[in-house]
Amino acid sequence: MSLTPHVYLQLGGALSGPLGQLLLVIVAIGIVIVVGRIVLKIAWRLVTIAAVVVGLLLLASLFLA
Repeated sequence: MSLTPHVYLQLGGALSGPLGQLLLVIVAIGIVIVVGRIVLKIAWRLVTIAAVVVGLLLLASLFLA
């Protein structure tokens, strides 16, 4: 038996008030920030790799031309 429905029913009234909604909004913003940090970490790695590859290609084209 899962406790999740029972907990939700018990907290349902608490989360429907203004402070409960504010808490849900803050938690949602926190999740977005954490996911965004992960995506940006990957994006910075890709940009760095691309810059190194393009730089090496530029150097190769200068010396081999």
